Amino acid sequence: MKSSISVVTFKWIARLEGTSYLLLLFIAMPLKYLAGIPQWVLYVGWAHGALFVAYGLALLWVWTHEKWRFGKAFLAGLASLFPAGTFWFEKKYLNP
Repeated sequence: MKSSISVVTFKWIARLEGTSYLLLLFIAMPLKYLAGIPQWVLYVGWAHGALFVAYGLALLWVWTHEKWRFGKAFLAGLASLFPAGTFWFEKKYLNP
């Protein structure tokens, strides 16, 4: 039971991280550069940075405790660098 909770927690962190990345790229950055409103980048960027760190820590946790193969953990880390990558990873590797 404990291990399934850890993957569920990882999924939620991944969803939040992916959402914050999309908000940063497609809402906050255009507001900064097209509308001259830089405050959104500050706040959304900070939230995304915190969620990115949380994602990395959660990934380390599930990698070790769930005994994921290196390739799967590497792909999860790589997916976080691309917009919507965490959503793709969840659909491809975490949903039965």
